[in-house]
Amino acid sequence: MMYPSTIVTNNNIGNTATAPPPTTPSRYENQKRRDWNTFCQYLRNHRPPLSLSTCSGAHVLEFLRYLDQFGKTKVHNQTCPFFGLSNPPGPCPCPLRQAWGSLDALIGRLRAAYEEHGGVPERNPFGARAVRVFLREVKEFQARARGVSYEKKRKRDKQNGVALPSAQPPATLADATAESK
Repeated sequence: MMYPSTIVTNNNIGNTATAPPPTTPSRYENQKRRDWNTFCQYLRNHRPPLSLSTCSGAHVLEFLRYLDQFGKTKVHNQTCPFFGLSNPPGPCPCPLRQAWGSLDALIGRLRAAYEEHGGVPERNPFGARAVRVFLREVKEFQARARGVSYEKKRKRDKQNGVALPSAQPPATLADATAESK
């Protein structure tokens, strides 16, 4: 007895159009959705509850301060003997906080989600000046507390992954004549 190697079925009789396969959201889109749902839940639990239309930069700052309690980054207080050390030699009682990079990325995702949910870009509370100032202050304080400077990353050569030298200022005519003597 011989069995066919493939079985052909025609379950879509009469259907000529096929639906595209469902696409799975990217990691970024999933995170943005979770962040948006968390913020909306925060607004619902706020006393008194807030609607998105009444939300301001001040409420976003409250939300960021609320999230600070769930942080995992040790940020030394100015009175701590390890303040300014990137690798402290021992434990200290300083609090764990949200890292600046995490807060910055969160605000970026929430800014995008706000507009995707019908918010007007000009009234986006996540782009408020107070939020930008807060993020800058957190960045600067955490840099001082850890003894780390947040400098812009240097461009890397794509072929061999080596950091490119910084651009030299253009030579002047006086420099060129001095070298020739």
